[in-house]
Amino acid sequence: MLEAGDLQCLKAIALMGGCRGPVWISSQSFGDSLSMSPQTASRRLKSLEGQRLIDRSLRPDGQYVTVTSDGEEALRKEYTDYSHIFGEGGGPYSLTGSVISGLGEGRYYMSLPSYREQFSKVLGKDPFPGTLNLRLSSASRDVKRKVDSLPWTRIQGFTQDDRTFGEARTLPCRIQDIPCAIVVPGRSHYPDDVIEVISPVELRATLNLSDGDLVTVEVSHA
Repeated sequence: MLEAGDLQCLKAIALMGGCRGPVWISSQSFGDSLSMSPQTASRRLKSLEGQRLIDRSLRPDGQYVTVTSDGEEALRKEYTDYSHIFGEGGGPYSLTGSVISGLGEGRYYMSLPSYREQFSKVLGKDPFPGTLNLRLSSASRDVKRKVDSLPWTRIQGFTQDDRTFGEARTLPCRIQDIPCAIVVPGRSHYPDDVIEVISPVELRATLNLSDGDLVTVEVSHA
């Protein structure tokens, strides 16, 4: 379990911009901002690094720190816990968007056995090799921020044929009565207002969808 002191430091790094990229940190100034000694701040940073919640790199002008995906997940869990305490978490949430054509990458990635096996565990069935791409309405973009705070399932990256495939995260959802999951690649070519949805069935064909049609995705997390 993440210690309170480590969580305090992790949150401080995130507030400095550490989730977006490397931020410069000195143990002296970082400790001062958290009312702790430089030695304690240094120990906390080493602890976070040891737990793989941050990455640290030394450069000629000092150390730079980045919050890792594991670190972001820890912060999301903390946010979700507080949301439940104050009655703001759990949903259900509705995301409405219009169908758009994708780049064709979803079909390829969903055909890879290492990805398919992991997504099958989330869906409970083998996923259709492809994704449904939705451009969210302006109202749903605000809802998506709440959905982003829920605890997602990590999809591990892997190496195949000397090529590295990155990690992703996924969250179960439904479209009408069809079990689905939202997928967010670690590196996405889509803007923030576009989501990708997978399902055991070909959603376009099953729901007779064309570009421009509106679709509502239901997310519920107890």
